[in-house]
Amino acid sequence: MKIICLGNYPPRQCGIATFTENVVTALESAAKASSLTLEIEVIAMNDVGQSYNYPAIVTKVIRDQHQEDYIKAAAYINASNADICIVEHEYGIFGGNSGLMLISLLRKLTVPVVTIFHSVLQKPNFHQKEVLKKIAAYSSGIIVMSKLAIHFLKEVFEVPAAKIFLVEHGVPDFEDLKSIVPNSPAHWKGKKVMMTFGLIGRSKGIETAIKALPSIVEKHKDLLYVIIGKTHPHVVRHEGEAYRDSLKQLVSKLELDEHVEFMDEYLSEKQLVSCLLAADLYVTPYHNKAQITSGTLCYALGGGCAVFSTAYWHAEEVLQNGTGRLFEFGDWRDLSKQINEVLDDPNLLSSLKQNAYEYGKKISWPLISNKYLRIFKNLASIANHHEIHLESQYQLIDYPFNLQHIIRLTDDVGILQHAIGCTPNFKAGYCLDDNARALLLSMMSYRQFKEPKYLQITIKYLSYINHMQNKDGSFKNFMTFTHETFENDESDDATGRTIWALGYLIRHAPNDSIFQLAMEIFHRAIGQIKNMNHKRGFANCILGLHHYIRRFPDQDKFIMLMDELATKICDGYDEFSKDNWKWFEPIISYDNGLLPASLYRAYEITGKERFLEIADASTQFLESKCFSNEHLSLIGSNRWLKMDEDYELYAQQPIDAMAMVVLYNCMYRIKKDAKTAEKLRNSFKWFLGFNDHDLPLYDIETCGCNDGIEEFSINRNQGAESTIAYHIAWLVAAPYFEIELKAVKAILSVDNFVYRA
Repeated sequence: MKIICLGNYPPRQCGIATFTENVVTALESAAKASSLTLEIEVIAMNDVGQSYNYPAIVTKVIRDQHQEDYIKAAAYINASNADICIVEHEYGIFGGNSGLMLISLLRKLTVPVVTIFHSVLQKPNFHQKEVLKKIAAYSSGIIVMSKLAIHFLKEVFEVPAAKIFLVEHGVPDFEDLKSIVPNSPAHWKGKKVMMTFGLIGRSKGIETAIKALPSIVEKHKDLLYVIIGKTHPHVVRHEGEAYRDSLKQLVSKLELDEHVEFMDEYLSEKQLVSCLLAADLYVTPYHNKAQITSGTLCYALGGGCAVFSTAYWHAEEVLQNGTGRLFEFGDWRDLSKQINEVLDDPNLLSSLKQNAYEYGKKISWPLISNKYLRIFKNLASIANHHEIHLESQYQLIDYPFNLQHIIRLTDDVGILQHAIGCTPNFKAGYCLDDNARALLLSMMSYRQFKEPKYLQITIKYLSYINHMQNKDGSFKNFMTFTHETFENDESDDATGRTIWALGYLIRHAPNDSIFQLAMEIFHRAIGQIKNMNHKRGFANCILGLHHYIRRFPDQDKFIMLMDELATKICDGYDEFSKDNWKWFEPIISYDNGLLPASLYRAYEITGKERFLEIADASTQFLESKCFSNEHLSLIGSNRWLKMDEDYELYAQQPIDAMAMVVLYNCMYRIKKDAKTAEKLRNSFKWFLGFNDHDLPLYDIETCGCNDGIEEFSINRNQGAESTIAYHIAWLVAAPYFEIELKAVKAILSVDNFVYRA
């Protein structure tokens, strides 16, 4: 069997590195004992700006913030003939928000993955939850070290129970090591040694233990509290040694210098075992209850120490039936009382130490490694789960339609532009762009679901549009929350989107009153088209004219207007197109799919072959940029794609994904082929997580759509544009998910089908 293990590794100094080394060593010993041929490689994680002198077992490294390293590592693992890949997971050791860069590696692996979760949270934030869910989905098996972690995985992260295995945190075989470890410090002899070890930071709560000491040493003058460990590198980076210095000052203030020793060292395993065997008491005075696993606690039990701990999750689980004692967070008085009680009674101290030692023998690495090997053997024989994962994920049925966040953003004036998270941002005010999009969405929603609340907000958005129209038919765009508008801020895009929405409303108006107002605004606005200069404005107008013409097919002047606008778009294509650039402009920027989409609509009405030919050619070119992977990978707004230049992958925006859905919907009405339908589904799946980060843009808890994909995170603001884009895309895409392709063909050919955009 060949195993590749991914995680931190010594000489990097952290608990995960030590754990990974222990797993590797224990597996090698277990395999040797059972005559199993075992080959192990380690791929080590390097933190920012750091490199380490790794042993030969480390065959590759990943720089945590470099995306390309994860991709290369995945290719290396796939070509390595490994039977299984073990991932030591802690959020902080992988790049991106909550370690999301790990997903880019896992999604490409073809070997079974077993992930060991060192942290499982009860109340994760969006990134923590979605990242862990995705890692779990790509894992054939998941190992956790406490029963509570199993509960959280099932209830909070919706991980199937069949994937989860409980294997306790391993510890050295202290019995075997007794005769070979170095001696503990000589000055400890004759002392009652109380100990805390691990990387030091404020969450460790060491000040609680120090405050407990005065009343202890008053009765037990031979007590020595030893604090072993270097300050955590992340703490040093942000505040230096401020916490350690504050602890030293507290020791001096309480006149405890003779009773407290700081060992500012990262001890080797043998040195640590020696210290634990020499200690009598061990304290984990941590502040945070939400700690699902504590390696230091397990080591202390393995070393036979009488353990006193705050009641964090792992401590509550293992310190039962006389294995140790619990005290409340920050309650140094109770800690002092309990330690005195134990030190006053040698039999009680001996009993606690013996119980701890017996528990430690049950979790020694020789026993734990055998459990690991059994799991690995079983999972290595199971076929790759990735195909199953891809088939079961990104399904529209798991994301029911809900305009809750749209309604949250809508007041008596209209829809607000922006949000901070899911909270409306009044400071940003309103814009014509978003109210036009919202009008289109609300009318589509009303047609589909016939719910009165959608008609109510339709009227609000129409009212805003009416208010923002000038006498000459042009539109003002922005309005502050205090209802101040601005002159001369009209926009081709905003005008075009308004004509699109009005055309749709005219075609499908639910009553004559709304129809008449929409007609008035539409006909006043049509005269402004002659002042437009931008192709996206033309494209949006064509989409609106298409609906108007469907309502009034005998209106030749509107067909001629559509023809004129489509011709202008095609003229731009002829001007800029060359062998390696089949586009309408010298730049590909935003809403790109709407340009060829409008030509498909124009062809549908006029039958002009030029429109179809250029729509096909430009779509194929756009696909060459956005579908270089199997998933939609949009051109980012950080730096758009210019002719003969590179572009940024980030920030990717929901309006661009919606534009691709609209494009393929328009294209399908012409082509009626399965390939186009599949591209539409994949474009919509971008919102659900079938994207470069493999994380959803739509937030099912808030019913809002996040504002985009950044390089290291998902933009968690949920503005109107993004959320509208998602829901319009949902309505357009729904029949392509819910109905067999033959039925799609039949239904989409019906002119009044409710999902039609």
